[in-house]
Amino acid sequence: MRRWIPAVVIILAAVFDLLTPPSVSSAPLLAVAPVAAVTLLRPRGIVLTGLVAMAVHAALAWENGTFGWQRGVANQVTLAAVTALAVGLNRSLHSQHVSASRARYAAEVAQRAVLPRPPSRLGDLRIAARYVPAEDMALIGGDLFVVQDTPFGVRAMVGDVRGKGLSAIAAVSIDIGAFRYAADHTADLPGLVACMEEALQREGHRREGLDETEGFTTALIVQFSAGLDRVQLVNRGHPAPLLLHADGEARVLEPEEEAPPLGITALGDWKSPVESYDFPPGAMLLCFTDGVTEARDRTGVFYDPAQRVPDMVRTYLRRTGYPPDPSAVLDFLARDVGRHSASAPQDDQALLVLHRPLRQEDLLAGAPAEPQ
Repeated sequence: MRRWIPAVVIILAAVFDLLTPPSVSSAPLLAVAPVAAVTLLRPRGIVLTGLVAMAVHAALAWENGTFGWQRGVANQVTLAAVTALAVGLNRSLHSQHVSASRARYAAEVAQRAVLPRPPSRLGDLRIAARYVPAEDMALIGGDLFVVQDTPFGVRAMVGDVRGKGLSAIAAVSIDIGAFRYAADHTADLPGLVACMEEALQREGHRREGLDETEGFTTALIVQFSAGLDRVQLVNRGHPAPLLLHADGEARVLEPEEEAPPLGITALGDWKSPVESYDFPPGAMLLCFTDGVTEARDRTGVFYDPAQRVPDMVRTYLRRTGYPPDPSAVLDFLARDVGRHSASAPQDDQALLVLHRPLRQEDLLAGAPAEPQ
């Protein structure tokens, strides 16, 4: 539909010319047509638009008896010059678009290499993940998520490294590599965290400046039992996840014992307390980074997922009779945070939902399972 805008402009210019006295020229309005075509048409279409505008102007001026050197030929030259300029702008914008597309493709390749998207399911566990960057072209920053099927059950991590830019991306790569190795070789979560701490300390010694002395990662590490009926958490300085039940009830899984982020060796050795929770059919574990909880509106109020996400789940239930799937929850969360902050994200957001589907008999009954 937008491709017809230049033609509409020419028609409006002709109508304007016919409804006004001969002393009023429609040439300035006709010159808008090739300019409007810069982002809508290819060079051939822009040239055609300019020629049509020139022909319409000549016909109208000839009909009014005003076609002469001063108002006729001069206006024709102006329309030709504007058309040539519009073609040049079109080629320049096209070149910039190609360069931006190549840069974005390179960023997407880097994102897939550094932060692979988790599978949509591992066994009976459904998974949805999303990365919302603070900058449009920076598809990856200092936030991370990773989900892995291990000999000890499905394990996952959501984290946020200190810093920005390339150093943060390098730290993300190190954290994910350390997690993947430790998750396959340690039987319990405290051992997994200790293995990651050791890897991060070794890497810290290879760095310089603040990356060596103050580099750290807030992390939430998750492990599911073989039957998915229990979930274990280790929280190292990370925002607490949200446990959503199929009926819309929600619980913030705040750690009973605080622990600092991974990689802070100056504070001494810290235990990694493991907390265990029931994970009934239909439950979702919603994990996120501080880009969500620190998003503020114009009055400075922080976003509260514990209040807004359950409201969405209940609304969805009333409308459909079924709870939303993990992707729908992430769609709502990403949009709602954007509406709340009313601006571009101030920080990256890594979002992860781990979902145990309802039993088939619960779906057939059309009633969500009761929380355990």
